[in-house]
Amino acid sequence: MCTSALWLMCFSLLFSTSLSCYQCFVGVPDSLRLCWGHILTEHNIRNVDACFRKLDRIFNNNERVTDAGRVGKGYDKQLKELLDAEIQPMVEEFDNKRINDTVYEERLQTAADNFIAAASKLPRVSGCFPPCGFQSAGAVYNCITCQYDSCEFPLDCPIKEIKVMENSRSRMWCDVPFHLPNDIEVIWRFTEEVKTQQVDQFKEVTAGVDRLYSIPSTSLQHQGTYLCEIYSGQRSIVRLYYYITVTPQVVAGHTELQEIFDLSLLPGGRLLPAPGGPPSFPLLPSPLLLTACLTASLLLLLLSLGVLYWSLIPEHPSLSEPADGDEDLGF
Repeated sequence: MCTSALWLMCFSLLFSTSLSCYQCFVGVPDSLRLCWGHILTEHNIRNVDACFRKLDRIFNNNERVTDAGRVGKGYDKQLKELLDAEIQPMVEEFDNKRINDTVYEERLQTAADNFIAAASKLPRVSGCFPPCGFQSAGAVYNCITCQYDSCEFPLDCPIKEIKVMENSRSRMWCDVPFHLPNDIEVIWRFTEEVKTQQVDQFKEVTAGVDRLYSIPSTSLQHQGTYLCEIYSGQRSIVRLYYYITVTPQVVAGHTELQEIFDLSLLPGGRLLPAPGGPPSFPLLPSPLLLTACLTASLLLLLLSLGVLYWSLIPEHPSLSEPADGDEDLGF
């Protein structure tokens, strides 16, 4: 007959490799009382180790039990209440009594099925939303570790690129896809020009509860990285980064004029081919345009020949002027 210390050692060795909701909520003394009178029907002998192996098979290695125990934050106490409601009556009933293993099998399996059915009705959580943030509301209870599994995401979110025109309005929302506590504090920080996630390079701009940061008229001095950090109880929950690129208005106006000029050089207002697009082929003139150009060239040639012809004809004497011999004749 094993002493209590020996039973405790056996129990620890049997369950050291795996845990379950049973081990998380049922203490060792209650398990020893439950298994004290376990009788192997075939040999009619008491065997506590066989009872522990039965518990291990029905609870510890049962994925349905583990999945049923994946409840939201704060509901682990209800898991314990549900399991105690199934196990404790058996502990009181079987304590110091010799019970056949077939009865153990049936009663323990029924207890496991009842626990699964009841625990599956407890509230679940949406889980973790990637890629960043400390999401306590997304933690799920794990019967393998007897604790809540955190999301294990970094606090720093990837930098978001924002491009704005000079003198235009800019808005940045410090928003996350997961639930936030009610006691949050929002701090906005800014570092000019550089694109970085080094927190020590930022200077605080505002602090409060407003998750919207607005710039009514963006200028070149607003270009840089903005950091929004959310706290709850002096603990950082998430850090979001926004890098703003400001395009000067003069450059923008020049770009628009250049586009208009380029369009004016193309027939029919056709757009210029996009960079990296298919190569553009030379545009062939229409037959009507060719005819007009040829006619104008011929007219210009005839006009030039006419001017040349008249410039080469010699000048003739006028009939109104007297000839040289007529003056001597006295006429």
